[in-house]
Amino acid sequence: MRPSTRQQLEPDTADELRAYAARTRESADQLAAVLEDIATNGLPAVQDCTPWEELRETHLARLTAQRPAVA
Repeated sequence: MRPSTRQQLEPDTADELRAYAARTRESADQLAAVLEDIATNGLPAVQDCTPWEELRETHLARLTAQRPAVA
C-alpha cells in the first residue's frame, strides 16, 4: 500500500485554518479553566449565576446584530 499524497492548501487557507485552530484552542482552555475551578471550589451559588434563558437571549441578540434576518 502506497502512502497517500496530501493536497497542500493555499497559503491564505492554511493561515485561516491556523487562526481557527488558535481560537478553538483558546475556547477549550477557557472551558478547562472553568471546569478546574468548579472541581476545586465547587459549584457557584445560584444567586451568583446568570439564568440560561438570559444567556440565550443575549447570545441570540448578538447573533441577530451580526447577521440581520432577511425579510
